[in-house]
Amino acid sequence: MAKEPTEASLNKVWKYVEHYWQKSGTFPHPDKSVTEAVVKGLAQHIDELGKPLCPCNFYVDKKAEAQKREWICACEEMKLYKYCHCLLFVNQEGLPITEHLPEDHEGRRIYGLVKDPTPEKGREGAKVKQGS
Repeated sequence: MAKEPTEASLNKVWKYVEHYWQKSGTFPHPDKSVTEAVVKGLAQHIDELGKPLCPCNFYVDKKAEAQKREWICACEEMKLYKYCHCLLFVNQEGLPITEHLPEDHEGRRIYGLVKDPTPEKGREGAKVKQGS
């Protein structure tokens, strides 16, 4: 069983998540236990690995994965497509935004088309990619 995260890491993650909801135009999941579980997992990874590695994936080697950028919160999918498979950053109904995903992405197949309620916010990775 995983160790409880430190108060400092929990506070750091909560502060980041609250800021990122505003920055990205997303919302917390309506079921608070979903948000709390993801925040706790991110805080545990900060304590264990030094980085907020996505707690919703399985990693053969967490330390090696933490050295990459792909699954550090906010992950590349969130920054590029505004899609959070953890359900930490969602629309007001608690659904992940799928509007910007490629049509063959598993998120689109699972949830269908979920419109972005605030298309003017978030997707900083898409802006960088477009500007390249």
